[in-house]
Amino acid sequence: MGVGVLGVGHFVPDKVLTNKQLEQMVDTTDEWIRTRTGIEERRIAEDDMDTSDMAYLAAERALKDAQVKAEEIDLILVATVTPDTPFPSVACMLQERLGAKKAAAMDLSAACAGFMYGMITGKQFIETHTYKSVLVVGVEKLSKITDWTDRNTCVLFGDGAGAVVLGEVSEGKGILSFELGADGTGTKHLYQNENRYISMNGREVFKFAVRQMPQSSVNVIEQIGLKKEDVDYLIPHQANIRIMNAARERLGIPEEKMAKVIQKYGNNSSASIPIALSESVQSGKIKEDDLVVLVGFGGGLTWGAVALRWGK
Repeated sequence: MGVGVLGVGHFVPDKVLTNKQLEQMVDTTDEWIRTRTGIEERRIAEDDMDTSDMAYLAAERALKDAQVKAEEIDLILVATVTPDTPFPSVACMLQERLGAKKAAAMDLSAACAGFMYGMITGKQFIETHTYKSVLVVGVEKLSKITDWTDRNTCVLFGDGAGAVVLGEVSEGKGILSFELGADGTGTKHLYQNENRYISMNGREVFKFAVRQMPQSSVNVIEQIGLKKEDVDYLIPHQANIRIMNAARERLGIPEEKMAKVIQKYGNNSSASIPIALSESVQSGKIKEDDLVVLVGFGGGLTWGAVALRWGK
C-alpha cells in the first residue's frame, strides 16, 4: 500500500493585476519584473473573498476529481499564513462549509513550504491506518499582507488556492520519499513586520533558494535509489523563474517538463505548488507512472520536497 494523490483542484480569483498596472502604482517596469521574476500578472481576491472562500472552491474541485464525498474525509489540513482570523482555523471553516462532519481539522504554518508539510503530515496518518482520506489545501490571500507601496515585494505576490485528496494507492505508486527542513536563523530574511506586511531581504532569500531547492530535489530522488534522469516532471514553488530554473537545470530537466504558472499567477506561497500540480494534471502534462518531484521553500526559513509516482 502506498499513499498518493486521488484528486486535485485549484481556484484563482478573476481579478487580474498586470505589470503594466503596477507601473502606475510603484516605481517599477514591466520589463524589470518579467526579467527578474518571470511574472507577467497575478490574481487578486476582492475584499469580500477571504482565504476560506478560496480554500472551499479549490477543495470542492479536488473532492469531485477524486470522486470522494466530503463526509468521507477524515482529516482536513490547510497550509496558510493568511487565515481569515487567528481562530477558528481555516480548516474548521472549511469543514463546516463542506459538510465534512467526521473530519478533524487544523491549519499548518510553514509559509511557502506549507503544502509540502501538509502532504507529509497527511501521509503519516494514512500510513498508520489512523485515517483513510485526507484533504490538504494550500491557500493564501497574500494581497491583504502586501505593502502596495513597497516595490520590492508588491510585484511578487498573488492570491489563490490548490488542493489534493490523499488516500491509499497501489504499491509502488504515490509518495516514495520526502524531505522537510527548517533553518530558524533565516527568520530575519523573510517575515511579517510590525505593520503586518511581508518584509523580505530578496538577495538573501534568493541565495538560500537557489542552493536549497535543487539540493532537496536531488535528495528525494537519491533516497529511492533513482537518478536525476529518471524524473519525468518537476513542480517547483513558483517564486522566481531564475530559482525554478536552477532546480530544473540541476536535475537536467528540459523546460517543457517543468510546471510554470508563475507568469500568470505570481508567487502564491503555500498555494503555488498545488495550483501548479492541478493545472499540470488537468492539461495532461503529468501521466500515469510519471515520477514527479515537488519542491518548495519559504519563510522560516523552511523547505520541503516530495518524490511521487503518479497514479492510483
